[in-house]
Amino acid sequence: MKKAIALILTLAMSLSLAACSGGGSGSGAASNPPAASGGSSTSGTVSSGSASGAYADLEPVELSLADAAAVGAAGETFDRLFAEKVEEITGGKLTVYLYQNGELGSDMDILSQMQDGHLDLVGSQIAAVVNFVPEMAIFDLPMVFAQYDGETIDQVLNGDSQTHAAMSAAYETAGLELLGIQQYATYRLTTANRDLKTLADFKGLQIRTMENGNHMAFWTAIGAAPTPLAWAEVFIALQNGTIDAHENAADTVLGANIQEVQKYLACTNHILYLNQIILYANQLSMNKEKYDSLDPAYQAAIVQAVEEAIEEMKPEMKNIDETSKQALVDGGMTLIEYDDSFYQEILALDTVQALYDKIDADVNGLGTTLQEELAAAQG
Repeated sequence: MKKAIALILTLAMSLSLAACSGGGSGSGAASNPPAASGGSSTSGTVSSGSASGAYADLEPVELSLADAAAVGAAGETFDRLFAEKVEEITGGKLTVYLYQNGELGSDMDILSQMQDGHLDLVGSQIAAVVNFVPEMAIFDLPMVFAQYDGETIDQVLNGDSQTHAAMSAAYETAGLELLGIQQYATYRLTTANRDLKTLADFKGLQIRTMENGNHMAFWTAIGAAPTPLAWAEVFIALQNGTIDAHENAADTVLGANIQEVQKYLACTNHILYLNQIILYANQLSMNKEKYDSLDPAYQAAIVQAVEEAIEEMKPEMKNIDETSKQALVDGGMTLIEYDDSFYQEILALDTVQALYDKIDADVNGLGTTLQEELAAAQG
């Protein structure tokens, strides 16, 4: 019987994915299936008790949430914590079934499925979201978050700010509801077999990047040679010298054992590590039509669960980053850290300023708004 159910689900997923307008290489799509069809509920991991108060008279609702984050990664942990909290807050009346670790495809795939209504919620890094919500390209501004702490960044991204309001409106235009952005001022770093002490040391560096035009433009702007490459090929390419370097978050570097083939870990802090010179951040969003269909009490529970999960993940983000860096150093890597003059030298480059201007124009000035609000929040 289980084999028959699995076969039916697989066929249904395949047909649903084929109908998705975004396309992609994912393994399937969900249409709010119960846990027995592939997803996992958190009901066995929390003591939710009986529903009471605002939820007592409401009909039970099941939601589906997918991500492509690796098991144990910050994004996966955040999504699971959110699901647990939703169930706990509502006394089990609102249940979130999880499809994690890329079970339903890549970030692009699952975002497309959510937009088309085949998934209710998606947790992902920011880079893929830009294809659906172009305004999220503000996260591609090189080093825009590097001088700020996690609380300052959170105040602008999740608080009562023009930036947050503009992002939320852009999500709604795409048929989505922005629920929250999880980060805590941890960043993507650069690994290399070259001692990257100065900006000049990056010249000609063959570095593997994500397939994001703005990210590649940044590395070109500082003199490096960006090379998009499938993640599965990176370790071998670094080992045999096909590429010189790659950029990623510390926990991902450690998980892939990059310390076995690279000598240096440079804190370039180019992009905020958002589960996307990059802040590590994860966004959680929901199909707008599905969100609007929920009783206001359920909507409030979802908002509360997101806020609580973001708050609880803050120290965890720092801990993951710090312990991963130390483990990489213990594994033989040399940690390279920079003072503020290094970042200012990069930001002063005409090529980098031109990239800032391009991205800001692409997002109708939202990049300028973000920078102004970050500076004001810092005080």
